[in-house]
Amino acid sequence: MLDCDGEHQASLLIAEYAADTFTVDRQQPGMYRYHSWLPIVKNISGSSGTVTYQSKSLSQLTGLPFLWISFNGYWPEKGVKLETTTFKELEAYTVLSRLPEGFDDVLVVSSAGNTASAFAYICSQQKQPCLIILPESGLARMQFTESLDPCVKIVCLTGNVDYYDAIVLANRVAQREGFVLEGGVKNVARRAGLGVTMLNAVETIGRLPDYYFQAVGSGAGGIAVHEMARCLMKDTRFGNRYPRLMLGQNKPFAPIYHSWKAKRSSLIELSSDEGKRQIQSIVSKVLSNQKPPYAVRGGVFDVLVESQGDMLAASNQEIQQAMNTFYTAEGIDIDPAAGVAFATLLSELRASHIDRDAVVLLNVTGGGWEHKRAHCRLIPASPALRICDSELASGDVMDRIMGLF
Repeated sequence: MLDCDGEHQASLLIAEYAADTFTVDRQQPGMYRYHSWLPIVKNISGSSGTVTYQSKSLSQLTGLPFLWISFNGYWPEKGVKLETTTFKELEAYTVLSRLPEGFDDVLVVSSAGNTASAFAYICSQQKQPCLIILPESGLARMQFTESLDPCVKIVCLTGNVDYYDAIVLANRVAQREGFVLEGGVKNVARRAGLGVTMLNAVETIGRLPDYYFQAVGSGAGGIAVHEMARCLMKDTRFGNRYPRLMLGQNKPFAPIYHSWKAKRSSLIELSSDEGKRQIQSIVSKVLSNQKPPYAVRGGVFDVLVESQGDMLAASNQEIQQAMNTFYTAEGIDIDPAAGVAFATLLSELRASHIDRDAVVLLNVTGGGWEHKRAHCRLIPASPALRICDSELASGDVMDRIMGLF
């Protein structure tokens, strides 16, 4: 289930759990230690998790003695080993763990890149039939330590295309019998998986942070941690105030940022061509959703208001500088999206917008890609089908995709 069939305004479904208190099952591996607050019906093997830590060098650099880092990536020396090196792996495990036993339909996933990598890898491991649809710019991260199982098929869109074109095509495919849409932000399991970062942080810190910094494309991660904060506040042991969501985008493509700064509860619409032009100029292509869930009830606008949060933005140059600074301080590479989050944190500090005694959580949503490439042999995955922009509206596209299975 991805949508409510009631007659009301568009709203995101919410998972309600039998457990009222936050419990950690230390006998379970990886993210399944938090299974009582995950909407799952089974555990699957191979799950890793996230690690939350403090850094003397980063605290000295920022002047924040209570800065915590939520690192999601590949950094075995730090105790985290997400094979596809981003927190999208958390959502993939949770989504697959939500599928009932005997599910044999093809899961349809659209992605700008990182989500595709995560679902391709884990579906391959679990022998779950999966169709991945992504723009060509996302292929760079489709490299794995072993070849993908034939049950995973990749459709690559070429030409003047972006993530939204992948979403539209995925929706068309999912209308065919035997194909089921993964659902993106609408899937409660996807959001719960991303929310694991907040659960791990509170387990480590012992309280909810005052500020939470993360880069967003769709905003699913920001919504997810806010929902987990709501669960933790009901417990009452970890604080009674939402962490302020400080969500960042990559200028000039920053539709959520511009809508929020204009004090609008609805998204400012760009023409498709203008959106694609702006997307071509940003360094963090994974933050390129032209239709993010901003106005939907429970979406980005609502969680920003409820958390008294803010939207921030960083240029390519600021992002690169932040990535270099993080590497110098920690000795590990971070993705451009994580660079957005770190750059906006540094900017807010320069503007004296953050109390120096605040508990701040910085979500490094992806890191260690170069570290993994240096230590592991990676095999690029080849698309089963390439579709150029001029072919998307043609009548035989669906037949060609159906023929893959």
